[in-house]
Amino acid sequence: MKNSKKESRYIRLFEQLMELCTKQGTPLSRMATIAAVLHHKMEHFFWTGFYLLEEGDLCVGPYQGPVACQVLEKSKGVCWEAVERDSAVIVPDVSHFPGHISCDPRSKSEITLPVKDKKGSIMAVLDIDAKEVEMFDEVDEKMLKQIVSLVYNEPRGRWINEPRGRWINEPMG
Repeated sequence: MKNSKKESRYIRLFEQLMELCTKQGTPLSRMATIAAVLHHKMEHFFWTGFYLLEEGDLCVGPYQGPVACQVLEKSKGVCWEAVERDSAVIVPDVSHFPGHISCDPRSKSEITLPVKDKKGSIMAVLDIDAKEVEMFDEVDEKMLKQIVSLVYNEPRGRWINEPRGRWINEPMG
């Protein structure tokens, strides 16, 4: 999928999720909604879900796809890398990622992003796998970062479609 087409799709999904998340009362229900919409609208997403940071462990939360690892080994794998770096991690080929946790051998590439509450504390990680290598790039990172912001923030505002594109959070009239 070309980047401009991919970005346009993400913008439409973001707008759909923004509307859906205003109807969802809890971060957990928002995560479930986000996982379902992304998984079913992005054809290359093989596993789409959240790992919740609970008492120092990353435990599986709402997801779509095959059965997941229930608890991820501490400080190992792509999800923990996102927590430790406090930033998105794109892995073009998981076979080259030291310490990769393989919950399903069909997973070939991965992107993870920390999910933060309003105070900036990491509460979860969005984890997305694909069956093919090199499926994620900076467009995925940029747009998924906007999407995960909906989990803990009241979604209101609009997308500014300028050369770099950005979300502005402002009261809607």
